[in-house]
Amino acid sequence: MSGQAAETDGPDGPKRVVVVGASWGGLHALTTIVRALPPAFAAPMLIVQHRSRDAAGLLAELLQDVTPLRVCEVEDKEPLRDAHVYVAPPDYHVLFDDRHFALSTEAAVRFSRPSIDVALASAADTYGARTIGVVLTGANEDGARGLLRVVERGGWGIVQTPATAEVRTMPEAALKAVRGSGSPRWVVAPLDEIAGQLVSLVNTGMPVDGAVGRAAT
Repeated sequence: MSGQAAETDGPDGPKRVVVVGASWGGLHALTTIVRALPPAFAAPMLIVQHRSRDAAGLLAELLQDVTPLRVCEVEDKEPLRDAHVYVAPPDYHVLFDDRHFALSTEAAVRFSRPSIDVALASAADTYGARTIGVVLTGANEDGARGLLRVVERGGWGIVQTPATAEVRTMPEAALKAVRGSGSPRWVVAPLDEIAGQLVSLVNTGMPVDGAVGRAAT
């Protein structure tokens, strides 16, 4: 595509893959993060936001208004590209298959399809330490198991500081999970710092200031 990033083509797929999960209050959180990402963001990002079946296309349109990155809903077998933000379509789980996405209509997980847990676990199992998972605001515990899988596979987890979340249930559950993992590869960050942490992890493999296992304040 003219003016857009080429398909990610490392020998084992993308160098980094970012998966962001959000539920209640997610639009503000996602807009804040996506707006702050640089135009040359060197990774594909998948957003899994709980939403109704009749909301297809709307979230991608809203996010496209705040970023020069290409934003689109995931299609089955679509290749992963750097500097692209992909949005999980309503009523489908999103899985990873090396350099491509795969859509699934298997049963809902934690009453959700798309499921944040499913996407995070699939990324962790496919890309291991190259995975960066983010859990944001939400009113259930979707994402906690998936983020645990990410850090157990050597990837990095970012949890929104619960005090900055519109609804703190989901980040609190994720924080409890990673704290009990024994892994230091997680960071708790206020909403307005998450984009900077993502850029640092994508570019250097380490969070800002080398912070690891940082607890919420």
